[in-house]
Amino acid sequence: QVQLVESGGGLVQPGGSLRLSCAASGITFSSFTMGWYRQGPGKERESVATVNNVGIINYGDSVKGRFTISRDNAQNTIYLQMNSLEPEDTAVYYCNARHTIFTLNYWGQGTQVTVSS
Repeated sequence: QVQLVESGGGLVQPGGSLRLSCAASGITFSSFTMGWYRQGPGKERESVATVNNVGIINYGDSVKGRFTISRDNAQNTIYLQMNSLEPEDTAVYYCNARHTIFTLNYWGQGTQVTVSS
């Protein structure tokens, strides 16, 4: 059974920081591109950051320079360090695992991030 379990969301003031984690189980972690997506109120889901199985990283334009994605293949975990948070970053953040060859795509349950004073 595939599980992607996110943690680390919460309420933070503008300018603050949060670190999200996503622990994966039930997959061959090294064969998957891992990523973070988010869906804000009234918005479509968008890509925040992805890291593939050889470490190539892509960021969404709105988070470049503020967010950092990393993966720990030994722990089957990815992280998203979020700095200089803005109210516009308020969203449910979802962890995603997408196989590099086969059509396998998995989602976590999401974790709420709220940026507000």
